[in-house]
Amino acid sequence: VQLQASGGGLVQAGGSLRLSCAAPGRTFSGYVTGWGWFRQAPGKERESVAVNKLSGGTTLYADSVKGRFTISRNNAKNTLYLQMNNLTPEDTAIYYCAAGHPISSSMLSPAGYRYWGQGTLVTVSS
Repeated sequence: VQLQASGGGLVQAGGSLRLSCAAPGRTFSGYVTGWGWFRQAPGKERESVAVNKLSGGTTLYADSVKGRFTISRNNAKNTLYLQMNNLTPEDTAIYYCAAGHPISSSMLSPAGYRYWGQGTLVTVSS
């Protein structure tokens, strides 16, 4: 499954961005059971942002983004989204979309995701 992330850019603190992750020619439900967004800031480990289980719709968010970020998908377009509002400089990172078969008890772990997009850079200025 090839994932193509886009939508990153430079934004001022308090601004918004919407990231997209396309899977051309693929239907998510046929290949994976979960997907999500992760990010990696310079000098830091990759961390989860928001993840979603396709069956049942369980959605989890990192505490740092709760109430500001929203994950969603458009099944008809095979596209995943991350709406990011009220951005802060601490949100600056490369954002990756990922898909795979995460274990329900550890959906926030990057280890459960086999397929990764190339990443899109989000820079938030103060």
